[in-house]
Amino acid sequence: MKSSLKLAALLACAGTLATAHAEQIGSVNTNFRLTGSDRVVVEAYDDPQVKGVTCYVSRARTGGVKGTLGIAEDPTEASIACRQVGAISFTGPLKQQDDVFNERMSFLFKTLHVVRVVDAKRNALVYLTYSDRVVSGSAKNSVTAVPVPAGTAIPLR
Repeated sequence: MKSSLKLAALLACAGTLATAHAEQIGSVNTNFRLTGSDRVVVEAYDDPQVKGVTCYVSRARTGGVKGTLGIAEDPTEASIACRQVGAISFTGPLKQQDDVFNERMSFLFKTLHVVRVVDAKRNALVYLTYSDRVVSGSAKNSVTAVPVPAGTAIPLR
């Protein structure tokens, strides 16, 4: 029994370490509650493998007591816009498709993902956001693309 609890705690910590850290840059309240309002937040994620690219993700956050405690299940809707914010350079070769960011949207069962797909033919980076659940995923998604300047090759694995 104790080893099961230790394993669960270890997995929870590992999930926390793998989660990308977003910088919240703004939010608006959408539904007033005495215990904390529901809101839409805008977060910035810098691509860890592509210097000069930042993704802005907007998504709903549930307020109230459960939201304050971090146990509320946030809605699956999210929108993404990725932009070149500086000179683009690569820390190394990229996978053709890679899950570059993820963040929990509920205590255990729902995760928001941002996936980078390389469009080598058009020399562009395509970013997709979607959420999944342990039992059933959501088809709700959003996509954006960042063109890489001509003359800058995207290194692929």
